Amino acid sequence: MNTLIQKRTKRLVLNNLLQAKSGRAITMAAVGGTGVGFSRAKAQDATPESPFAEPVDVVNYALTLEHIEATFYRLGLEQFTEDDFTALGFQAGVRDRVATIADHEAQHVAALTAVVEELGGEAVEEAEYDFGYTNLEEFLATGAVLEAVGVQAYTGAAQYLVGTGGYLTAALTIHGNEGRHAAYLAVVNGGNPFPDAFEPTLTPEEVLEIATPFL
Repeated sequence: MNTLIQKRTKRLVLNNLLQAKSGRAITMAAVGGTGVGFSRAKAQDATPESPFAEPVDVVNYALTLEHIEATFYRLGLEQFTEDDFTALGFQAGVRDRVATIADHEAQHVAALTAVVEELGGEAVEEAEYDFGYTNLEEFLATGAVLEAVGVQAYTGAAQYLVGTGGYLTAALTIHGNEGRHAAYLAVVNGGNPFPDAFEPTLTPEEVLEIATPFL
């Protein structure tokens, strides 16, 4: 599948969507190598000060990202048919799996909305988005970027749910599912489904900067 996604498409998507992330994602190498970085993470005395006032704000943050993903797949699948996938050389079933990802994202939206309401908050709603793709190749490449950002956003925000009972575990069940999505779309785009032994993280500020062009 490497030949299906042209270099110019990848370059366009990454330049537009990941410029805020470039060079800033926290990797194990950035903190002194795999072993040293892991040791430092374990040795932290306390959770960093949270940018969120309440746990419900963390959930709404995740819900905002899930709205973006759910809308992205819903609109894309309305536009691209099985014939479009076949025309690019994909085997039967690839579109069905993308549709399964879409269903998962819709379930995430429903679940997180329910949690916000359970916590007495007001759930953020779906907005209007401009995803910027013009063809199926760009749609799939953008999907891979969104999933990678989503995984790293959950990784970065999980620490702010420590001590909230079952909410951290619930968030991690979504995080694991998003990781599977990211791996599958990496393969579809001819990339590596597991490029690193440790997943980079993104702060809420970095995620917001990446997501803003979609709004």
